[in-house]
Amino acid sequence: MHDLRAIRDNPAAFDAGLRRRGLEPQSEAILALDQRRRAAQTALQDMQARRNDVSRQIGTFKKEGRDAQPLMDEVASLKDRMAESEIEEKRLADELDAILATLPNLPAEDVPDGPDESGNVEVRRVGEKPAIASPKEHFELGEALGLMDFGGGAKLSGARFTVLRGALARLERALGDFMLDVHTSEFGYTEMSPPLLVRDGAMFGTGQLPKFADDLFGTTNGYWLIPTSEVPLTNLAADMIIEADELPWRFTARTPCFRAEAGAAGRDTRGMIRQHQFYKVELVSITTPDRSVEEHERMTAAAESILKRLGLPFRTVVLCTGDMGFGARKTYDIEVWLPGQDAYREISSCSNCGDFQARRMKARWRAKGEKNTQFVHTLNGSGLAVGRCLIAVMENYQQADGSIVVPEVLRPYMGGLERITRHG
Repeated sequence: MHDLRAIRDNPAAFDAGLRRRGLEPQSEAILALDQRRRAAQTALQDMQARRNDVSRQIGTFKKEGRDAQPLMDEVASLKDRMAESEIEEKRLADELDAILATLPNLPAEDVPDGPDESGNVEVRRVGEKPAIASPKEHFELGEALGLMDFGGGAKLSGARFTVLRGALARLERALGDFMLDVHTSEFGYTEMSPPLLVRDGAMFGTGQLPKFADDLFGTTNGYWLIPTSEVPLTNLAADMIIEADELPWRFTARTPCFRAEAGAAGRDTRGMIRQHQFYKVELVSITTPDRSVEEHERMTAAAESILKRLGLPFRTVVLCTGDMGFGARKTYDIEVWLPGQDAYREISSCSNCGDFQARRMKARWRAKGEKNTQFVHTLNGSGLAVGRCLIAVMENYQQADGSIVVPEVLRPYMGGLERITRHG
């Protein structure tokens, strides 16, 4: 949600930020609507003051034995007009909120301009690509091993679902356990186990609603399945005033995630790259504005550390204005190398949302000894997408005979298993 006062103070800067996002200016329409709403508020306040004055006069008139009926008629009229004004003021406020709720966050100054992913800028590249003759894709490897069952997933649930068996199912679990251990023991994140079902307010708070309802799965009794644990973890700060010395909050969770993938028709239809249900280890930070840039770099480094320890080549890019997510003011994408696709593919997005989500959630902080409050800054990132990490391990550690070497850091989580074979 945007700061209406900031739009009033500098409408040109607001419109410039929207233009960088590829959107038309909105400040004129927003401020005109805001002016009408404030005029309705003023009129309502004036009528309330007049009604109070007249009500006092009625008491005086009655004590003095004077005819108070004209004043009583005026109070009745004011009551009706106030009811109409309240309805109008609420209508204008709702209209204003609806506009503000569907406009994306404004990009940070150092975010590169660009129309789409072609404008993203590589920040660093880490690791050497493995030399593999005729590398196979993960679904070829998984099916040949008898451990990746796409037919079973389709039979149970339809397209974009998969059943993992045996050693691959354990490898998926091992990856999640490894990520959580690193983030909690080395980067100070607190492990959480949040609800997988949330109400409308939580989805609105992090920006999924109202704009992206088609990308979500909803239940028949008013709940939404979470698309990422960013939603419940970030909303733990909703409607709160947090003391400065409690911050930053750092949370991590491994949860199933559910996405309709409404805009992904025809994309990544084979394999596990784009699923309706998948596991992800999420990182969430709640911090003060002066520390959010530093926290963003720290979070990205935490996510990168997982790939470094797994020995997976990757690159980190900063997203341009045309490729950033709705709620982000700056995003780093970490892309892991997939030999089977001969391409880098996204495995983590780490975003600084500034106070954009906090305004929607009414999440504030207060400096020690001060009465005034400010909005917190929220950050989120994948630390990492477990399914895509499984794919990356399979493709980068594949052997000529179709087996898969287990990275050394994962072997303690795999009961000492060093290689996944047909009978794994």
